[in-house]
Amino acid sequence: MSAEHAPPRRASGASRATGAAPGAVESLAGLIERVTYHQEDTGFSVVKVKVTGQRDLVTVVGSLAAVSAGEWLHAQGRWVRDREHGLQFKADLLTSTAPTTLAGIEKYLASGMVKGIGPVYAKKLVAQFGERIFDVIEHTSARLEEVEGIGPKRRHLIKAAWEEQKVVRQIMVFLHSHGVSTSRAVRIYKTYGNDAIAKLRANPYLLVRDIHGIGFKTADQIAQRLGLPAESLARARAGLDHVLGEAVGVGHCALPSAQACAAAQALLQVREQIVAEAFEQGRRDGDLVTETIEDVELTFLPRLRQAEIGIAHRLRTLGHGPPAYPAIEVEKALAWAQTKTGCALAPSQQAALRLALSHRALVITGGPGVGKTTLLKTLLLILRAKRVVCLLCAPTGRAAKRLSEATGREARTIHRLLAYAPGGGFTHGPGHPLACDLLVVDECSMVDVPLMHQLLSALPFHASLLLVGDVDQLPSVGPGLVLADIIASGRVPVARLTEVFRQAAHSQIVINAHRINEGKLPEPPPAGGESDFHCLEREDPARAVRTLLEVVSQRIPARFGLDPIRDVQVLAPMNRGRLGVHELNLALQQALNPPRPDEPAAEKFGWQFRSRDKVIQTENNYDKDVFNGDIGQIARIDPIEQEVRVRYEGREVTYAFGELDELALAYAITIHKSQGSEFPAVVIPLAMQHYVLLQRNLVYTAITRGKRLVVLIGQRRALALAVRHQKTEQRYSGLLARLRAEPA
Repeated sequence: MSAEHAPPRRASGASRATGAAPGAVESLAGLIERVTYHQEDTGFSVVKVKVTGQRDLVTVVGSLAAVSAGEWLHAQGRWVRDREHGLQFKADLLTSTAPTTLAGIEKYLASGMVKGIGPVYAKKLVAQFGERIFDVIEHTSARLEEVEGIGPKRRHLIKAAWEEQKVVRQIMVFLHSHGVSTSRAVRIYKTYGNDAIAKLRANPYLLVRDIHGIGFKTADQIAQRLGLPAESLARARAGLDHVLGEAVGVGHCALPSAQACAAAQALLQVREQIVAEAFEQGRRDGDLVTETIEDVELTFLPRLRQAEIGIAHRLRTLGHGPPAYPAIEVEKALAWAQTKTGCALAPSQQAALRLALSHRALVITGGPGVGKTTLLKTLLLILRAKRVVCLLCAPTGRAAKRLSEATGREARTIHRLLAYAPGGGFTHGPGHPLACDLLVVDECSMVDVPLMHQLLSALPFHASLLLVGDVDQLPSVGPGLVLADIIASGRVPVARLTEVFRQAAHSQIVINAHRINEGKLPEPPPAGGESDFHCLEREDPARAVRTLLEVVSQRIPARFGLDPIRDVQVLAPMNRGRLGVHELNLALQQALNPPRPDEPAAEKFGWQFRSRDKVIQTENNYDKDVFNGDIGQIARIDPIEQEVRVRYEGREVTYAFGELDELALAYAITIHKSQGSEFPAVVIPLAMQHYVLLQRNLVYTAITRGKRLVVLIGQRRALALAVRHQKTEQRYSGLLARLRAEPA
């Protein structure tokens, strides 16, 4: 081997044996100069190491739970020559320790590992305290204020970040040593604090319940490595909880008991007797509740059964008797309101208005362009003249904003209307009802059982309820078929609007939405005229992706003057595949917001987040006042403070790097996630690879999200299949039966 190709010598005290065979096991130690790559989920790392006595940096590849520049690295492994990257040290075992040299300490502190310290303060701190800086932060942090620019606020930030980092690192090492991902260590620390490892050792299945993004398999892997017996009742209970939780995740409020036990047994691969014992134990403890509905024994999580009972009881009460409004002469009020608005109501709208003024509860349903908003504006105008206090709400921020703009009245999201209390739960409920005489809930098709129960529990006893929504759209992402069950039960009067009004009838979006809802294919745009609805046939998925990127990034902005990030939304049927949300987001991010060398980025949880990226909140966060489905744009990334600021509808929300698992890129989102929202332009890829999800209400929902423009891209046979396929979704629930039951 020539000298220029010889591997570097080992650090002092570990010199390489002369004449050792290539690939022989060796040891290496040195200062980490740069972290080229670190994947938190797996720990896979590529680092550049300064080995004592060597001029060039050594590339070391291996697995580390956590790593930062400036640390001292010990590695055991082999030299390999990578075809693309050249000579590397491939480590079977890697450990890193806190730096001890001044250069290493400064590099470590400057790496952003400790929030509040960047390159400038790292240099100042090392200059002031030298090698004692870690001890100062740990034991005498008040002395940090001796450094120019560090006051009490930054000092407390550094101290807190240092303590957190120590525990988070321990959690990372613990998780990594048990073969699982480390990316959610910060969230685990924030949930359990300094007792995190003790809690996980005692019951690793807590992770499934408490930590977003960690599933049963991960927790089960930890449990088995910790020696928990495979046939323990604790594991079987966790398996049953997982099966029911998965069922809730796809819309069920319960599962047939036999089905739940069979699914748990298949998951756990244990004897039937073990699952049966765990099931009975869960019933005795009150964690599982069984009830026979229509001759089938269903197993509920208690909160969902109680929510169903609460909804049914309140709606049965509301279904009887007139509203508590002042006396209203309906015909005079109608004539007056039509003069005020300049809009004459059609006979079907007038009939709906009379129902609303004579009943305490009413459902108004219908597709786009049928006059739901005009009817609602007229009703609110009449009630306002009678000093009736009306509150308006919708499930999402976008839906609430649209409702407010359409009616000229303030509308809030349901969560904000109910006012989340910092200690947990909502401020408004049975003991503190909302201050209103009428509650209007728009986009009701996407309200699930728990949220409807919470809303009805906060409705004053005397108040009326108006539910507005399109029952032909997709049902709620959460459990239950609330709007469909209420309509089917006959407990509440229903006004179904079907007449498409003249102004809306000029829109190809409205025309084709109704055609699809009737089981017909979209009609082609008028010859020679402008259209707001287009179908671009692309049989090859790869070509469909190229067309989609061109349409979003070039054609729509050039022809319609719309911003491709802010105004154009891609809606895909599913997450997976070439035309799925994940792959489309990566391609759209590269096309619309490529990386800039001078701007920081945050690589977390499988995404690289950049300034200007469009992102979506993936879970409710009451403390931040952001909710599942809220879409925003990244305003700023601060690598020193380890924070990302996201702008939502004119306000900014701050996320620590460890909280970024709540966010995903949103250039493309699933059609389910788009419910309740409306976008200037919508682009919808459809292909046979989406086969399992292709159904009429999916495409209908996607099309009705577009306000000015809808573009379908893909295979015509996929569109035809979806239009033909009118699947009535079956969800296990007791709500319909409870609504139909006579009051006790």
